Parts: sequence; C-alpha cells; structure tokens
Amino acid sequence: MTLPDNKLPAAPPQISLPALFLKFLRFGCLAFGGPIAQIAMVKQALVTEGRWIELERFNRLLAVMQILPGPEAHELCVHMGIIARGRIGGILAGLGFMLPGFILMLACGFAYSTLVAGRDTFDSVLLGVQVAVLAVIARAVQRIGGHVLTDRWLWALGFIAAAATLADVPFWLPLVAAAFAYAGSTRPGLRVLFAALAMVAAYALLPATAPAPTLPGGPAQDVTLLALFVAGLKGGLLTFGGAYTAIPYVREDTVGRGWLGDGEFLDGVAFANMLPAPLVIFATFAGYIAGGVPGALAITAGMFLPAFAFSLLLFERLEAVIENQRLHRTLDGVAAAVVGVIAATLLQLGAAAWARLPDPLLSAPVFVLALAAAFSLKGGWVAPAIIAAGGAAGWALFG
Repeated sequence: MTLPDNKLPAAPPQISLPALFLKFLRFGCLAFGGPIAQIAMVKQALVTEGRWIELERFNRLLAVMQILPGPEAHELCVHMGIIARGRIGGILAGLGFMLPGFILMLACGFAYSTLVAGRDTFDSVLLGVQVAVLAVIARAVQRIGGHVLTDRWLWALGFIAAAATLADVPFWLPLVAAAFAYAGSTRPGLRVLFAALAMVAAYALLPATAPAPTLPGGPAQDVTLLALFVAGLKGGLLTFGGAYTAIPYVREDTVGRGWLGDGEFLDGVAFANMLPAPLVIFATFAGYIAGGVPGALAITAGMFLPAFAFSLLLFERLEAVIENQRLHRTLDGVAAAVVGVIAATLLQLGAAAWARLPDPLLSAPVFVLALAAAFSLKGGWVAPAIIAAGGAAGWALFG
C-alpha cells in the first residue's frame, strides 16, 4: 500500500552540494521581512512541502535557536544544511542564505560612500531616515522587552543595565552580573541588589581602570581588521531576542572609536531593514564605512561566526540544550541586561540625532507618526515603508 505524501516518514532528499547551496541562495534572495518571515519561508519549503524533518522536531529546533545568541533564521539554515549533507552542507547553506544580503550591503556601502556621503543634497533625506529608524528601533526594544522581561526581577536587571550603560560602565559587566543574579532561583531580590552594587562599584572604579571613550569630533583610533572582527563577534555572541540587540555592541566598537558617525550608523540600520538579509547585516555597512571591503569582510565574519559555530560544533547535542533549565535562567538574565543596554543606546542615538537636526521640534511629529505606525502596523513591509516615509518627510521639512 502506498502512503500519501503527508504520511511518509520525514527525511532530507538526496541533494548535491551545489544544489543545496543554490536552494539556500534562493532563500537568501527572498529573505525580506525580518526573521519571522524568513523562518516561515524555510519552514514552508523544507518542512511542510519538502518533509526534511518532522514538524515537532522543527518546533523544538526553533525553540533552541531562539534561546541561543545569533540570528535565528541563519542558524536554522545552517542546521538544516547539516541535516541534509553534514557539516559541509551546513556551511554551504549558511553561506548561501547570507550571501545576497552581504553583496547588496556592500553595494549600499559603496554607493553611500561615493555618491551620498558629504553631499548636501541628501542631508535632509538622511536626517528624516534617521528619525524614522529611531522609531523602528524603539518598537524593537518594546517587542524584545515584552518577550524577555517576564517578571519584576528581569525588569530590575534591565533598568540596572541601562543605567550602567549610560554611566559608561564596560559592556560586559552588566551582562555577567545579570547572568549570575538571575541564574539562582533563591532570594532573587538579594541577587538583583548584588548586581546593582556591582554596577556602582564598577562606576566608581571606572576612571582609574578604563580608557576614555572617543568623543564625537575627536581623534579617531586606528582602524584594524582584528578590532572590526571582534566588534562583529561581540554582536554575534550577544544577539539575544533579535538583531537589534547587536546594535549597542557594534556601535561601541565602531562609532565609539571614531570610525564613523552615529548618523552613518543609523543609515546602515536603515539599509538593513530594506534588504533581503538577516538584520545583523547592518554590521557589514559599518565595517565598509570604517575599513572598506576588508573591514566589511572582517566584521561580517565575526558577526556570523557564532551562527555557524553553534550548529557545526554542537549539532548532536544542540536540541538537548532546551532541557537545561539553569542555562535558560542564565540566558534570561543576560537577555534582560541586553534589553537595558539597547534601550540606553537608543537614548544615546536619539540625543546624537537631536543635536544634528536643524529644527528638532519640527522633526518631533515625524518621530511620533513613525512610532505610531511601527506600533500599529504589522508585516515585513512596515519597517521599509516607515523608513521611506521618513526620508520623504526629511526632504520636505529640511530640504
């Protein structure tokens, strides 16, 4: 008796390595709309239609990807490639998925640096775009926080991390303190108090132990490929709950070193929202502006390395991670701190944008309308539409 297709055991097809690469390259070319749309596309093609794995296993796998750092759609593609053709298949699947967005962002960086940057003609449009991007980021902070800050102690850790970031405490200290504070289930109030005291102690010691940050308009530090790689790696390892959580870490190591300005950085985030790619591709733009094609390659390699590494190194054990509740609490604490850090970074970006605007009060309605649209509308088209509208508003108001 022949079973219907929906009753056959799930198994990946016999597919050649070139065909596997081309399949995921096609996914990359169609990867508009952010991670939700990207995951839905992969699920439809490989699970619902292709029957590579059972739906139950896919759902467990997706749960694992969502608690680990890194762009989950890209990690999912790497894992599916390994299921089909082993680790070399995972590498080819991951490269195919990220390649279209990477090439397009390189083109954006080239066009921006040669045709747009330094030309007064585009200043008004870019100012409107930057105001709109701030609204998109604000909506992302609220969305991420809604998933992460699920109790009062996580809220407290988020506020502590935000205050620490605004006080220029080194980025890693809020993350470590929050992880330890929330990992233990006994007396969480004392653990959160410990985290707050750790932030105060770090702030008190900071002038004697930390180098002064590069000030806007001050001398920039020398650009190195290693520093750009580390900037990307830091963002890739700390991307909890969405690509926007990588923003503060990439910004700290690029804008903070004087390699590009906050306006250029926000323009890169705007491009990332409009391209078929994981949103962390904004790092490629920052790397290109800072160090050309080599800089873009270095920061992109760092950003995507964790997404490859988790599946390539831990493939056989990855799904067991979801059963480790202590690890869950540790990651929840880190994620709460990251929400606080990105909220503080949003305030810093907003202050920098306010200083650049020729008439800040005139731009306030643009931000309010963009924020209202970001909160009320849904779909992969929303962020690009808000950014495009922001650019048009900037041209009308400041042009």
